[in-house]
Amino acid sequence: MANYDVVVIGSGPAGYVAAIRAAQLGLKTVCIEKEKSKQGTIGLGGTCLNVGCIPSKALLDSTHKYHEAKHDFDIHGISAKDVSLDVPTMIARKDAIVKQLTTGIGGLFKANGVDVMEGAGKVLAGKKVEVTKPDGSVEVLEASNIVIAAGSLPVEIPPAPVDQDVIVDSTGALEFSETPKRLGVIGAGVIGLELGSVWGRLGSEVVLLEALDDFLPAMDKQIAKEAKKILSKQGLDIRLGARVTGTEVKGKEVTVTYSDAEGEKQQVFDKLIVCVGRKPQSQSLLAADSGVSLDERGFIFVNDYCETAVPGVYAIGDVVRGPMLAHKGSEEGVMVAERIVGQKAAMNYETIPGVIYTHPEVAAVGKTEEQLKADGVPYNVGMFPFAASGRAMAANETAGLVKMIAHAETDRILGCHIVGPSAADLVQQVVIAMEFGSSAEDIGLTVFGHPTLSEAVHEAALAVAGHAIHIPNKKKRK
Repeated sequence: MANYDVVVIGSGPAGYVAAIRAAQLGLKTVCIEKEKSKQGTIGLGGTCLNVGCIPSKALLDSTHKYHEAKHDFDIHGISAKDVSLDVPTMIARKDAIVKQLTTGIGGLFKANGVDVMEGAGKVLAGKKVEVTKPDGSVEVLEASNIVIAAGSLPVEIPPAPVDQDVIVDSTGALEFSETPKRLGVIGAGVIGLELGSVWGRLGSEVVLLEALDDFLPAMDKQIAKEAKKILSKQGLDIRLGARVTGTEVKGKEVTVTYSDAEGEKQQVFDKLIVCVGRKPQSQSLLAADSGVSLDERGFIFVNDYCETAVPGVYAIGDVVRGPMLAHKGSEEGVMVAERIVGQKAAMNYETIPGVIYTHPEVAAVGKTEEQLKADGVPYNVGMFPFAASGRAMAANETAGLVKMIAHAETDRILGCHIVGPSAADLVQQVVIAMEFGSSAEDIGLTVFGHPTLSEAVHEAALAVAGHAIHIPNKKKRK
């Protein structure tokens, strides 16, 4: 029976980072992965790298370049006639990027001395891990510490059973060989908006059916409203309060039945993407006597340091509470590895940024105005539109705004919400500021390069106190 200091179950962004950091700290480490890549090799990198974050961004970038060349070059004086995009070539490029990065993780494991084992891991009592290999053989590992990083799976709904042909999940939506003329998307959340954008740019008539009455309810309402306006103008047909009750596949098309405030309706699509969320991949992961507990939704119970009820057994990433974000899982992996060797590492869950990679991007960190209002926290708001940014004008990227929120008494930054060009990178500046406990004035006193998109963050911070330079300031009520 092999013995390890650390056994990591899952090689996604949480698991592979935890394994590498543990090995860097001198711990004998093995990482177990059960999934296979598209090429049939071990699927290092998990959902994010193989069928999630990375491939979707590759398609988003390809289709944005195509859409820009086809529709937006004229304003720059560039004539680009008969622009076309070959879908199989685009998909092949996406696959090449994924293969390069998954191979890279294998190289990092080798460089750091991390062992890799292919198979399905299961936590047993006494800090043992049972590994069922692809050939059906079973091996049991002994571990001083176990890190569970098994990730998540797409949620399935009975009214729309996935066949990966006409009705697909987010994985299937990355593999279309041609652009569907009529594309339905169940769910207008992050995944639905990104995938809808990919195929909408290539000419699909995209209808998003969202059961909730609010658009992006977790985001600041003002930013969500602006995002919906921009995305609708791009051609995405976003229908709120639309609950899907059934589907019927006939040949190569599907009829979707849904109900909204006006009653029952039907719509026919060539492809239907089901993306109504994800669930923790905790089934068959734990032996009954492992001592590790799940909640009613299948998440593993952990404390603030990702410790389970069993000493030496940790869980990180999508299988535990908190946002299902790759960067959140990665940082939890670092924290756990460092805590195993006795360091006092901790995570600040208040400063985890979230991003929707549409174009323009939507990004946020910290509290929304609605949350602060509900909690009775006094606050001030500063906003700056990209329409007033010289750099945004030069780039023909003037849609959207930056919204900064600071405590009314201490001026400490409580949140920042952005819809606009490079929002994902701009919000990271505020993440850093919040990590250091900065005030809006601190950002206002910082010199920003000109002309840059970053100046929109600077001006929003100045606007918190009514000091914005490049827009009229709203008069403060006495």
